[in-house]
Amino acid sequence: MVEVPDDVAVAQDSRASRRMRQPLEWDKAMVAGLAEEQGVCVRPLVRRLVDRVTGEASTVVLPCGSTQESRCTTCAKRARVLRMHQCAEGWHSIDELPDTDLEPTIGAGDQEPDGDEDDGGESGRVVRSTRRRGDAADLPVRRMDARTVGRCFTAADGKVYRPSMFVTLTLPSYGRIVRGQGVPVDPGRYNYRRAALDAMHFSKLVDRWVQNLRRGAGFKVQYFAAIEPQRRLAPHVHVAMRGAIERQVIRAVTRGTYFQLWWPSFDVPLYVHRSPVFIDGAYRDPDTHQELKTWEEALADLDQNPDSKPAHVMRLGSQVDVKGILAGTKDADRTISYLTKYLAKSMSSPMGDGQQTGSPTAKHHDRLAAEVRWLPCTPGCGNWLRYGIQPKDAGPGLRAGSCPSKAHDAEHLGLGGRRVLVSRKWTGKTLDVHRADRAAVVRQVLEEAGVQVAERDRCAADVLAPDGEPRFVWSELPPGESSYNAAIFAQILQRQEWRAQYDKAKRATGRTGSLVDNRSATTARTPRRQCLDTQATGTL
Repeated sequence: MVEVPDDVAVAQDSRASRRMRQPLEWDKAMVAGLAEEQGVCVRPLVRRLVDRVTGEASTVVLPCGSTQESRCTTCAKRARVLRMHQCAEGWHSIDELPDTDLEPTIGAGDQEPDGDEDDGGESGRVVRSTRRRGDAADLPVRRMDARTVGRCFTAADGKVYRPSMFVTLTLPSYGRIVRGQGVPVDPGRYNYRRAALDAMHFSKLVDRWVQNLRRGAGFKVQYFAAIEPQRRLAPHVHVAMRGAIERQVIRAVTRGTYFQLWWPSFDVPLYVHRSPVFIDGAYRDPDTHQELKTWEEALADLDQNPDSKPAHVMRLGSQVDVKGILAGTKDADRTISYLTKYLAKSMSSPMGDGQQTGSPTAKHHDRLAAEVRWLPCTPGCGNWLRYGIQPKDAGPGLRAGSCPSKAHDAEHLGLGGRRVLVSRKWTGKTLDVHRADRAAVVRQVLEEAGVQVAERDRCAADVLAPDGEPRFVWSELPPGESSYNAAIFAQILQRQEWRAQYDKAKRATGRTGSLVDNRSATTARTPRRQCLDTQATGTL
């Protein structure tokens, strides 16, 4: 953060902004409810912004940007609507995207990986043999076509159809489940360890399934996949795929797909009631001070052992649901809503909010959470110390059972990574570009009506002052200088101002219809405009 020189005068906020920052005596819960009703962030971030050139200082209220309803309903709803827009734009596309025109995927967080390693590409080790397991079913293989769109079918009346697919994949059973409750009949025989490991590496299994499906379908299938929890708290995935693929091919690929995790064995914990200590740049036994085996040494032993086996092998379940979808139908709209309906929910959401401590459902959740806590999630996870191995690039402060990864917390239950998996040529855009596209539509209407719209990146950190340093300095407000109620009301006033400008601009330009498709696929088409305006005016 760049410090503000002492000789730069800082202008005082306006009288209106000073009035807004005064503590308001409303109950916080009441104000939070008002924020949800008005469609503004419930957990806003309040920051101080100083312009080093003009000396002007202002207080800026930013949305939290959470994707979880448990944290902020408004931001989570916006995130889900954006994903719906991304899914709809690419699902039934008929255009091939050239590789040179693709948006960069750095930082996208949900794009398909380039690697083909059995260990997920995290360890950096040499890829093992691609020879298939003897207990795996054969995979269908076709000659690859250089295309990403599906085939066209012409009906007898001359009408052309280009269908796409919607597929649901599940994980196998870990034990008998009480129907309708999602809890095991016999918790002692339920395989919680395998359930936890499958959840941790589920996205890698889905990636492998897509790779196999492309070989079986004969073209580079493009997909938009959303991972969500089942009632038994195991993840499953809904996949929207562009183009039609034979059902027998999809089922054969599902039967023959597996993922092997080539990590050192972590079946037996060595340090349960005591922990390794960090001495002289390495983790050592607390009693003998002997250095633990490093991650690289453990992998080398694995490679040199001809009888070595993967630490974990996971497969998909036998339950596969395949459905054909036609573009422009109500079924396509409903499917997009169904595909994204749980993106704003946590992995533990099937439990519901009313589960009492000690109930069968709560106990099932606690047993799975306890298993997830101690299993290693990545090569750098501190839980490797529990099994006598130093994590990759280990430094001081690591402790088994205290890994900061989301995969270990009781809310995510192993699934700490990607919840949305998108192929690069689905739309050729990152999520940020989709967000900018939606805002650009609204900004265009405002500019056509003569409303001056400020640049989105006008206060970005890469805007430089004449001295070559960042012009704008962002900082957190000290405690006591901001009020939750004032921040909420500032958002509401700003949103009302944007909404008034937007409505006026639409009347001035004669645009009365919807400009951006934001509607939920589960609602009728009549409230589409209302849904659009409520969301779009929050993207300026």
